Amino acid sequence: MKTKTKDIKIYCDITRCVGCKSCEIACAIEHSKSKNIFAAVKETPLPKRRVETQNIGSKIISLHCQHCEDAPCVKACMSGALSKDEKTRATIHDKEKCVGCWMCVMVCPFGAIIRDAESHIAVKCDLCPDRDDPSTGSGLRYACVAACPTDALFAGTKEEFEKNLSKKKGNSKH
Repeated sequence: MKTKTKDIKIYCDITRCVGCKSCEIACAIEHSKSKNIFAAVKETPLPKRRVETQNIGSKIISLHCQHCEDAPCVKACMSGALSKDEKTRATIHDKEKCVGCWMCVMVCPFGAIIRDAESHIAVKCDLCPDRDDPSTGSGLRYACVAACPTDALFAGTKEEFEKNLSKKKGNSKH
């Protein structure tokens, strides 16, 4: 896995998300064999998205693994398939070790771990480890962020996300 900046998470600005599911499609294509939308829909098994767009009350949100510092999924994983990367602090999933017990799905406070019933393993955001970073420090290295037409998705630290939100609110007043 390529090295990433520590504590990077993907955040969703719920004031901008319109539920178009572009993030879901981009994620599935990124995790396909072909990396091409036309070929991916014919692949067996079909590529799986690792992000989910949901309506929560009157808001729409794109849900991603938050790579929790004290990750409940890692503690609940009986097979050792989930672990924390020492350098990046990302929550890593080893599909070869996954036994499909779904304990991680049950304990995830964000509902960000998805069951893949076909292969009987858990699937979660892996922060696009094989995707090239087209620009230094840009969230565009993440397929979902790059695909978002409303700029609702942001990759960075919590502090950077809050600063970005404040900047957007300041610009909308003018």
